[in-house]
Amino acid sequence: MNAWNARTGWGLLLLLGLVFPLLTDNDYHLTVMSSAYIFALATLGLNLITGYTGQFNLAHAGFMAIGAYTVGIFTVDHQWPFWVAFCLSGLVPVVLGLPIGLLSLRLKGHFFAIFTMCVGYILFLGIEKWESLTHGAVGIIGIPVPEALPTPFGDVSFDSPRALYYLVLGFLTLGLWVMHRIVGSLLGRTFVAIRNGDDLAESLGINLMRNKLLAFLLSVFYAGTAGGLYAGFVRFLSPDLAGVERTFDMTMYMLIGGAGTLLGPLLGALGVPWLAQYMQFLQDYRFIVFGPLLIVLVIFLPDGIVGWLRGRWLRRRSLQPVSDVAKEPGQTSNTPVLKGERHA
Repeated sequence: MNAWNARTGWGLLLLLGLVFPLLTDNDYHLTVMSSAYIFALATLGLNLITGYTGQFNLAHAGFMAIGAYTVGIFTVDHQWPFWVAFCLSGLVPVVLGLPIGLLSLRLKGHFFAIFTMCVGYILFLGIEKWESLTHGAVGIIGIPVPEALPTPFGDVSFDSPRALYYLVLGFLTLGLWVMHRIVGSLLGRTFVAIRNGDDLAESLGINLMRNKLLAFLLSVFYAGTAGGLYAGFVRFLSPDLAGVERTFDMTMYMLIGGAGTLLGPLLGALGVPWLAQYMQFLQDYRFIVFGPLLIVLVIFLPDGIVGWLRGRWLRRRSLQPVSDVAKEPGQTSNTPVLKGERHA
């Protein structure tokens, strides 16, 4: 029944995503939602390495920028087709992330976070200063939109905000499904064991470095793929995408929604940008506004909104009578058994 309810809930969310363009005739709303989907995809990767594995990667935005610049450089400077360059947007960050992960994952706790923050700043400086490759502070302009894809019903083009919206929604749905398969598998439980303690994980025979590195590379693959989508959607890139502020934004999405959950990063990445849209008069002071809000949430809702709701649901469920299927032999329907009770 729980699995059925979960599938129903995700199905309703997908249905809402599909009908959203039909509920608004404002292209700006589609643009805001599409951008939120892209950062939700990137936040899923950050949640895997931080929420599930317990390693706080502050260079996450840098890897997202690498994926975006991969698409921008190959399509604008070398005239590659968008989809060919996009296929590399997730692989290039993985290749660059491999030596970085081998070095950084030898550190633990805040030492790892500090190291990756320095890596993120180096990536930002490299993008900003390497003008012959990245165009420097000027950025990359004129990135082409994704080419039309052939389908049995004809070619599907992506030259409108609505078409791009559905494209991004499709990738987010695929990313959520893959992440669901990962965290629900033995590999996902291995990541959680590492998060709960290195010594405990080693006592269970878990290879810490190999699994930490795998989680790190999967997370940067998500970041790079989101960056590739971002490049094709925005069609302009600047070094600001690699700034640590972007990582803090994604961290805020993850913490508000609930780290270590699938729904949490999605909820945070969709809710916070819309809240910011209605508070644009405070745009220059957004960290002053969201900073105290985040502190309050961490103090009173340390598991995020989704974690808090799940905890309440589990507490209520523990007090409910056992269903007829779970009744002990000889028990009648008028004598419910609560969890923790036993017959003499």
